[in-house]
Amino acid sequence: MKRWYRVGFACYAVGLAVLCLAAEPTTIPPEDENPNAVRPTGVSPHRSSSKRTHHATAKHRESEEPIPTQTVPGSVPKTGASSVIVIDVHSGEVLYEKNPDQIRAPASTTKLLTGLIVAESGNLDRPVTVQQVDTLAEPVKLNIKPGDTYQRIDLLRALLVKSPNDVARCLARDNAGSIEAFAERMNQRAFALGAKNSHFVNPNGLPDARQYSSARDLSTIARVAYANPTIRSIVCLPQLVFRYANGRTRELENTNKLLKRLPYCNGMKTGYTEAAGKCLIASGSRPGKDIIVVVLGDSHSGVWRDAGALLAWALWNPSAG
Repeated sequence: MKRWYRVGFACYAVGLAVLCLAAEPTTIPPEDENPNAVRPTGVSPHRSSSKRTHHATAKHRESEEPIPTQTVPGSVPKTGASSVIVIDVHSGEVLYEKNPDQIRAPASTTKLLTGLIVAESGNLDRPVTVQQVDTLAEPVKLNIKPGDTYQRIDLLRALLVKSPNDVARCLARDNAGSIEAFAERMNQRAFALGAKNSHFVNPNGLPDARQYSSARDLSTIARVAYANPTIRSIVCLPQLVFRYANGRTRELENTNKLLKRLPYCNGMKTGYTEAAGKCLIASGSRPGKDIIVVVLGDSHSGVWRDAGALLAWALWNPSAG
């Protein structure tokens, strides 16, 4: 007999762990507009542009249709995404795939590779001074200023939680000397990991015809990132407080909404451009099992539903692995 559960929860990050407490049954709130959305000009969108009034109406209509959590199905959940892959972290076994090798724009899921390279380079307590060239990263920025100095680890946390493009450029330039040199490191690292159908030219995922990847390649990168304790300690954070060089603080909320919706989700990275659609690398765990789901080219509301349903299926259904 099918049973649906709607679960709310609160997550508190302590050290390297997140304690998730199930709250009373409730309804998952609908997806709202992604503040990290990138809307480049001159790129044909997957959906037609909307006027502000039309968007407000659509958003109101969404609020009337709350999205419940997905029951654990007996078969693989149907998804609306263009490309999907589900893997077991420990074995690397592919549990489900749908167009996994389709070449796609990775959007800000790119930043997981950027963060991995920075984390693997070490010296995370080293000071980094922002340069003018780092700030040339519209439209989503943390607004770090030239001359400001931060520790690498603080910038890395901001990168993976809130996904600002200026922080990605700052970390890349600090790591390799220039964006171009860092892109070369990205390509070398991706190829070494086995992601051979990918190419990167920038560290933040802003639209560029020369930058592409696939669900399979991103799952390969994500699996290595999942094994990195620094990355794992960051991508699970629902929010963090960022302190600017002038002492001002700002609370950054994680762009990955599943962290607050599903107690078994513990990462990893979101992405969105008009060309790429909604993208999400999501990880989840239960005792003895760790899963990574990659969903590319999805809708604004569908990406959370699809990734959440696939995580539940892979974690609890005996037929999944």
